[in-house]
Amino acid sequence: MCLTPPGLALKNAPGVFVSYHPWLALFGPSQGRRQKLLPATFCSRSIMQSSSSLFPVALISAEFRSDLSEDVYRLKPGNSGDYSVELALTRLGQAGSEHSRGVPVVLLHGSFSNRRFWYSPKAIGLGPHLARCGFDVWIAEMRGHGLSPRNQQYKHNRVSDYARYDLPAIAAFVREQTGQVPHWLGHSLGGTTLTAALGGHYLGEHEVASAALFGSQISRIYWPLKVPPVEWSGRLLLKRFAHLSGSRLKRGPEDEPIGLALESLRWHGLFGRFGDAERDWWAGLADVQVPVLAVSAEGDRQDPPWACHKLLKQFGSAAREYLCVGRKAGFSSDFGHVEMLLSKPAQQEVWPLVEHWLQHQCLPPAFRSPADEVKL
Repeated sequence: MCLTPPGLALKNAPGVFVSYHPWLALFGPSQGRRQKLLPATFCSRSIMQSSSSLFPVALISAEFRSDLSEDVYRLKPGNSGDYSVELALTRLGQAGSEHSRGVPVVLLHGSFSNRRFWYSPKAIGLGPHLARCGFDVWIAEMRGHGLSPRNQQYKHNRVSDYARYDLPAIAAFVREQTGQVPHWLGHSLGGTTLTAALGGHYLGEHEVASAALFGSQISRIYWPLKVPPVEWSGRLLLKRFAHLSGSRLKRGPEDEPIGLALESLRWHGLFGRFGDAERDWWAGLADVQVPVLAVSAEGDRQDPPWACHKLLKQFGSAAREYLCVGRKAGFSSDFGHVEMLLSKPAQQEVWPLVEHWLQHQCLPPAFRSPADEVKL
């Protein structure tokens, strides 16, 4: 990493932006693009524009998307054993209101996914919806997903790495930029990762104003994995691969590192537990006091409602609410694992409830179900 001296021109360097002055107009006046002036640069393989006092941060794009502004940052925290880790963070807000943003909200995608789960190229999705409602939306992409490049030890990435190193770095940067404690929303594995960070006490009340978990659980039992020879065989088989292909498995646009699959095998083994070698995340949830919302879907066969509800009950928070989106609760259909957030019915029926939760840390009275009162 190096600091570019004032007035130095970097010429003919592959993968490096050219800087002629410490105050560089990163983006020229062109259609759909905003002009930003930012001070002196840090560089590794490419110049990293530092807009943080915490660690190197690059502003890699600044655009207008319809009625929204989009800033994409790439963070290089350097807080883990793999110093090649870089994390992409997309910030959405109302165009023209960049200096009067609302309450920050961090969105975490699930497995085999990326920021497009929350935010389509046409500026449709829960992320743009919340931005149009006045929230300051931050969409994180995990290592090797979307705009986050694969790190050197990509195949060994695990939820424990995301929870211990990446989410705290994201939380610190968002707090630095906004001066506020953000709310967090996680879908599927994103919610599981957020749960691990809370249960491991890597995140707490100073980093999380509230947590909303959609289709997240770790209690579903896979009985064959309770048989040690089956688990051992599965582990040996998985170790032959560097990653699981989302396209080949028809699970999504992104791949997942094999380390994550091996970690899941350990969780669900005969003597497995939700945690790492140092901490029992499941037990640690009893000490968590931030408001928590758990949302499951009646038609979700991957992460069934009973398991999502069990996870919620493990939290020690006084403010815990549960919602199962399906016909029994008055919704138009029994939503599925993805459809609970990514569908036209979800846009009409679920997104307004998410907005209400973020504003009040509770659901509207008609949908309010404290965790201990729910019967499944």
